[in-house]
Amino acid sequence: MSDLKLYTRVVRTGDGGSRFEDGALPLTERRIADGVPPMFTGGLSASAAVTFLRSADFDSDPHPAPREQWVVMVRGAIEVEVSDGERRRFGPGDLVFVSDTTGRGHVTAAIGEPPFEALFVPAPCPSGVD
Repeated sequence: MSDLKLYTRVVRTGDGGSRFEDGALPLTERRIADGVPPMFTGGLSASAAVTFLRSADFDSDPHPAPREQWVVMVRGAIEVEVSDGERRRFGPGDLVFVSDTTGRGHVTAAIGEPPFEALFVPAPCPSGVD
């Protein structure tokens, strides 16, 4: 049996801007360890160390991502605006893959009560992810 975890990608456009794309991470049901019921798993292969970030102020100027990376929302919420003006909000449990590493990038703003907390997982987008 398989399932999907939906996520959002922020990608660079041909004109140097950014836009959102919807993606799906394939999940496969498997037994992780004896005595533990089967769980759905999906791979987010890391190319470097995972970074935990906590910030009371996360508002930014337009910026490209420092590298292709997964952002795993842990606490708080952010709103990301891409260069065409579209905005999306992300909160705990949401996955965002940012790959707009050149060009004008995107703008990030904290929403609600601080602090904002997230895990940043540097990695190229895994093959087989839509």
